[in-house]
Amino acid sequence: MSMIETVSDVENSFLSRREITCNFRGLGGKLKKNEAVDMITKEFNLAEKTVIAINMKNQTGRPNITAMFYIYDNEDLAKKQVNPTVFERLERQAKKDAEAPAEEAVAEAPAEEAVAEAPAEEAVAEAPAEEAVAEAPAEEEEKK
Repeated sequence: MSMIETVSDVENSFLSRREITCNFRGLGGKLKKNEAVDMITKEFNLAEKTVIAINMKNQTGRPNITAMFYIYDNEDLAKKQVNPTVFERLERQAKKDAEAPAEEAVAEAPAEEAVAEAPAEEAVAEAPAEEAVAEAPAEEEEKK
């Protein structure tokens, strides 16, 4: 049994798009828009088309998501009809996803160096304290 249940699949000839409404079972709070678009693209074989997630709502009391997608034959038609902020958000998310793997690789290297340096710093910090303790009794003896 599939996790995707099609609620409606309408061909809107006036706007030259296909509108699909689906339920995603058991994915409430876990599904991102990009992942939902990928799942719909694979489920309905829409590889060459532009798929846009318009609306995704969690159902109250259930781990389900109801989502609406617009499928266009070309991206130019989609940009004419859909709000431009949707495309700006998609571009920002794509940039963020592209930068994330690079940042993770850079973040891992300094973290490993910091772990390697930490024990050496602790040893240096402990050494003066031991010297101070050793000097304190010597100073007390001199005062007597």
